[in-house]
Amino acid sequence: MNKKITVLKGDGIGPEVVNQAIKVLNAVAEKFNHNFEYTEALIGGSAIDKFNNPLPNETLETAKKSDAVLLGAVGDWKYDKLPPEIRPEKGLLGIRKGLNLFANLRPVKIYDELVSSSPLKEDNIKGADIMIVRELTGDVYFGEPKGTEFINGEKVAFNNMIYSEGEIRRIAKIAFEIAMVRNKKVCSVDKANVLDVSRLWRETVIEISKDYPEVKLSHMYVDNAAMQLVVNPKQFDVILTGNIFGDILSDEASVLAGSLGLLPSASLSDGTVGMFEPCHGSAPDLKGQDKVNPIATILSAAMMLKYGFKMEKESEAIDRAVAEILNQGYRTPDIYKNETETLVGTDKIGDLIANAIK
Repeated sequence: MNKKITVLKGDGIGPEVVNQAIKVLNAVAEKFNHNFEYTEALIGGSAIDKFNNPLPNETLETAKKSDAVLLGAVGDWKYDKLPPEIRPEKGLLGIRKGLNLFANLRPVKIYDELVSSSPLKEDNIKGADIMIVRELTGDVYFGEPKGTEFINGEKVAFNNMIYSEGEIRRIAKIAFEIAMVRNKKVCSVDKANVLDVSRLWRETVIEISKDYPEVKLSHMYVDNAAMQLVVNPKQFDVILTGNIFGDILSDEASVLAGSLGLLPSASLSDGTVGMFEPCHGSAPDLKGQDKVNPIATILSAAMMLKYGFKMEKESEAIDRAVAEILNQGYRTPDIYKNETETLVGTDKIGDLIANAIK
């Protein structure tokens, strides 16, 4: 099978971790007789440097013509003084909007070999396997009106938390569909006790749940959900929530695994191009040091195969390879604990995982 992949390496450590994912994808292509065609384009700071634009039109058009997008990370401290409209992060928001990537999937799976890396006690965390389904193109990040004005002699800033029934329905359907192939539980997270938009969210999710009678639906206020992720994370299967709540909760949940370098993500649209990227940032302070963990990006490539290309066996081969290398004791600095383990760099662990594809 032939697939076209737009590669956006981005800034900081982005190129390093994406290069390892491509190694693994090439091993998959050889093993399973596929052909992956890669086209590189610029986004974030690298695009600002060349085009003074964090998302050039040619990047978006290239992405639209591909079968999937593999992204590294965007951002660098040197761009912090730029106007908000041309900062690297604007490119990330722009491509999400441009590709209509309304569904963000963030799995948090705790490997038995890395239980000791988690800040939680082993009894609390061992066996945890959560999928956070976050709506990605609505809510306060995109709501209108927004802005800053002078009211009664002082500066006032405002953003609009807004969702339509249609936006809620489509993300809820994805959450329930994913739950159907997992443990058939959805916990919808909102703030319906105080927010009108959350009351509409809850009503709409309940309506959609009627189409999935096998799935057990529960509801939780976002403040309680934040606490429960720490107190009892194993109670969750699929967490469904809006953009801002999902942003916060998924970052909190990412700590459960012990390192952001382990956590992938997928951003999906309505059946067209998806984008796949690690949960971590660009970490410019670690750039070029062969220290960062590329597993999150490698697992993002596995999600691309599963959710983007419907290549289940190939995706599972990557998952198995990662687990095998971890079981053999290989560790990057972020998850290295003691001398019983083998400390390796970014490039080496990429090679090991690629070679373990079976």
